[in-house]
Amino acid sequence: MDKRLLDILCCPVSKTPVRPLNTSELSALNRAIDEGQVLSVAGAAIQGRLTEGLITVDRKVVYRVEDGIPVMLPEEGIGTTQLTDFPAAA
Repeated sequence: MDKRLLDILCCPVSKTPVRPLNTSELSALNRAIDEGQVLSVAGAAIQGRLTEGLITVDRKVVYRVEDGIPVMLPEEGIGTTQLTDFPAAA
C-alpha cells in the first residue's frame, strides 16, 4: 500500500491512525474467520479470508483491504477483542 495513503488513513470512528496487519496478526484473524468466529462491528459474520488488512495502532479494530483498496466503513470494521488467540502487542 502506498505510504502516503497509509499516512492519511485513520479509523472513521475513533480517528486513530492505522497500520498494515503483520503476518502473525493476519494469520490469527484468518484462523478465526475459518472457524466462523468473526463478526463485523455491525454483527455480520465475516465469510472470506483477508489477504491484507489495516489495524488501528491501538489494536482495537481491523479493516479489510480488497484489491489494494481499504474498506474503511465503520460497520465493516472487525473488533479484535472477539479474537481469542490474537497476537499480543510487540
